[in-house]
Amino acid sequence: MKDKLQFYINGTWVESNSSEMIEVINPANEEIVGHVTAGTKVDIDKAVQAANKAFKTYQYTSKDDRIEILNNIITEYENRYDDFVQTITEEMGAPIWLSEKAQASTGIKNLHETLDALKEYQFEKKEGDYTLIREPIGVIGMITPWNWPMNQITTKVSAALAAGCTMVLKPSEISPYCAMLLAEVFDKAGVPNGVFNLVNGYGPTVGAALSDHPNVAMMSFTGSTRAGIAVAQASAVSVKRVHQELGGKSSNIILDDVADLEKSVKGGAGHCFLNSGQSCNAPTKMLVSEKNYDKAVEIAAQTANNTTVGDPHGEFRIGPIANKAQYEKIIKMIEIGIEEGATLVAGGIEKPEGYDKGYYIKPTVFANVTNDMTIAKEEIFGPVLSILKYSSEDEAIDIANDTEYGLAGYVQGEPAHANEVARKIRAGQVIINGGARGTGAPFGGYKSSGNGREHGMHGLEECLETKAVIAP
Repeated sequence: MKDKLQFYINGTWVESNSSEMIEVINPANEEIVGHVTAGTKVDIDKAVQAANKAFKTYQYTSKDDRIEILNNIITEYENRYDDFVQTITEEMGAPIWLSEKAQASTGIKNLHETLDALKEYQFEKKEGDYTLIREPIGVIGMITPWNWPMNQITTKVSAALAAGCTMVLKPSEISPYCAMLLAEVFDKAGVPNGVFNLVNGYGPTVGAALSDHPNVAMMSFTGSTRAGIAVAQASAVSVKRVHQELGGKSSNIILDDVADLEKSVKGGAGHCFLNSGQSCNAPTKMLVSEKNYDKAVEIAAQTANNTTVGDPHGEFRIGPIANKAQYEKIIKMIEIGIEEGATLVAGGIEKPEGYDKGYYIKPTVFANVTNDMTIAKEEIFGPVLSILKYSSEDEAIDIANDTEYGLAGYVQGEPAHANEVARKIRAGQVIINGGARGTGAPFGGYKSSGNGREHGMHGLEECLETKAVIAP
């Protein structure tokens, strides 16, 4: 049993007065890994006080000081890399290969992205007859999810560190151990006391206490749209800045002039199933023309059937869903898809053979989906792909934009043509022909997918205030 009951506040591990424990469950076998303490409003207040005190000096550190801190963090993160890999797999079920190649590695990539942005950033410059100064906003409250834990944590904390801000992090109670491991990394790297603080707990208690705390200048939240609204409402009382990266329902438009239909469909379906479908920017709606529709459905179904599911320590493509509540939601959404008349061509609600325990779901594909169906409108957050038919390019664009979300979009086709279509998609990031995420490219959404941007210079600037100094 791995019980980690302390919080990291003001550079040390401290006890909480709370006696409430949170079970950390291994989703691969439904066994209890250990416990963390469910924090209270008192714990949040202590952490914010520590961050507020540290801000009085950390805000004046030089760019070189912050560069040194980030370099030290990168070194210590690399020293503990395998620990991150093992921890992520154990607590949220990512296959060990994915934890090693993507989940843990995003931490290194984000730290380097922010470091590169910091080296080039001008915090002060003359503009006309005034001086423009960008200075740290203050204490930042951070609430992060369980699906890509180190990705979301490191992009936030690295930006705050680079900007000269201090912070209080509430990681997901479902995947808390990798965040606590990062606190150990920060401690070893010499991050000044009080600059980074961590309190575990539930959203309605510690998340709410962080959001409405008067000494928190900004809230940075990644999670569901519903929870993001609650954070914004609590933050409004003190008029603090709110940065949100929320839900998504991203379309993948496959144009008729795509070079290789089979490759595009396989790639799109595989991307949807990656991380067991637990990615807010996953291409969960595939839009295919009448001409190519039947062939695309056949390829997608075959891709799903060929995608292996099982023990994350084994040689499988995807592992379990990260927690019971999400597993049950996905099963319910598959049932709704069937009830509403979509055609199930792969997967379904039955667990893979040989897995009575664990939150495993087969990659699932629905054909004959229309855009008014629940599975086409709502974020499922699981390995479920809906394939929709379009009769014209304009109709495909309309379908892609007919959603409350606007986090990401995907277009596959002749490059110049695909680029033209991409510009018509109302989303914060559009990827053409399966391109990898651009280094330092901003990530964030339109509409109900949130506001603000993360990564590189764009994430750094979210943590800054703007001051104009005007002198005769």
